[in-house]
Amino acid sequence: MSSSRVASSLSLFRSRRAGPLVPIFALLLGLALLVAPSLPALALSLGDLPIEPPSARVLDDADVLSISSRTDIERQLDQFGDDRVDARLVTVSRLDYGLTLPELSRQLLERWSSAPGGDARLLILIDSQTKSAAIAASPALERQLPPDLLRSTARTTMAQPLREGNRYRQASLDALERLSIVLRGGEDPGEPAVSEATVVATNIPTREETASSNAFTWVVVLLVVGTIVPMLTWWVFSR
Repeated sequence: MSSSRVASSLSLFRSRRAGPLVPIFALLLGLALLVAPSLPALALSLGDLPIEPPSARVLDDADVLSISSRTDIERQLDQFGDDRVDARLVTVSRLDYGLTLPELSRQLLERWSSAPGGDARLLILIDSQTKSAAIAASPALERQLPPDLLRSTARTTMAQPLREGNRYRQASLDALERLSIVLRGGEDPGEPAVSEATVVATNIPTREETASSNAFTWVVVLLVVGTIVPMLTWWVFSR
């Protein structure tokens, strides 16, 4: 076949067959927009956080706090200023591979150490993906807020409300209240009582199981195949 005939065939293809392909491209674009919101967020590392402490004491990077929740937490964080402590809270949604929340809290504390208030800074971090928390404090606060107290507050005081209904506001306020009491010389209220709930067997998948399943992906694939294949078949046999 000569080059002129090939060019002529391509031109005929573009002019006569472009029309039926438009719905296919539109469908693919729509599916892409549908799938995009379900893709996981990019992993976060220290480099994704501000170099210096922001003006607000709450950095809700995971976007899990309402405006009223941020206001309540900010108000309680401000009260630490009476004891000359720069208290802050940071939420994250997904950590980089191999990076733990306690490591990130220590890295961020070191990164912000040169900023004003760095000699007496308290950082509370919450990971919305793992429903966990970590607390780090400047070395100058170690006598008032021992490491054991910080670990206990993160692993018990905050863990229970985080894992039971994603109560980020309650977890933050409970932790700040406990630390504030100890910081001002009071007796540690201790770990909260663990409530044991009876688990009822059910075949209904949990939200985590549904989110981690591949059902949605299979639905999208079957939808694409069931729509595009008939259109392509019609296009081939209508030539």
